[in-house]
Amino acid sequence: MIATMDASPTAPSMNGSLPIGLRGARGMVLIALKRGNRLTAKELAAQLGTSLNAVRHHLKELEADALVEYEREHRGVGAPTFAYRLSAAGEALFPRRYEATLTELLDYVVSRDGRASAVAVLEARYDALARRLGQELAGATPSERMAAVARLLSDEGYMAEGTASSGSGTLIEHNCAVQSVAERFPEICAAEARFLAAALGAEVDRHGHILSGCSACEYRVHFSNAGSTGVDQASRPRSESQESA
Repeated sequence: MIATMDASPTAPSMNGSLPIGLRGARGMVLIALKRGNRLTAKELAAQLGTSLNAVRHHLKELEADALVEYEREHRGVGAPTFAYRLSAAGEALFPRRYEATLTELLDYVVSRDGRASAVAVLEARYDALARRLGQELAGATPSERMAAVARLLSDEGYMAEGTASSGSGTLIEHNCAVQSVAERFPEICAAEARFLAAALGAEVDRHGHILSGCSACEYRVHFSNAGSTGVDQASRPRSESQESA
């Protein structure tokens, strides 16, 4: 069944994945920083619909727990402002689904059959997902395909949200559920881009990359044929097309 609901994960569902002591209002602050990165207390208060004093109180507690950090930024004229972001410990609170198990499995494959075989395992999983979605999304519109892909990624812990019109769209992953694996096997990022191009039936161009220091992985999507359905085998990441030209 095609997912047609809002592609972004709701705050309460992601809040529930945090440790019990960090749910509720403090959890909402952490999630907002994960999705937004470098936000001021005033920006957080506006996003969360709460008072500035309440946000400052939560930020002070989270800073004491070493879960957030801040730096002074100059934004226009006047005194510098404090921009908050998650610390390394704060980032570690978010899902890293199957990361340890996958790392052990890949290490075993590398030791037995070499690195190329381990990369082939990663690529095979994305190929299987693309084939499955190709069947489920037959006849789907670009918006329906984007919603289904974002929902699938969010279920895997990527905090994904996507928007799409008849011709273009944007997909953002606010979390990398296998970051330590991707750091050792960056080929998984290329495999993901190919999967997205196939599942969306579109050209995909990555504009933000968590491994490069960005706060999220951001993909710009171009639907070359709004009426196309399912998996378009000719579709591929635009960056790869440019590299092969």
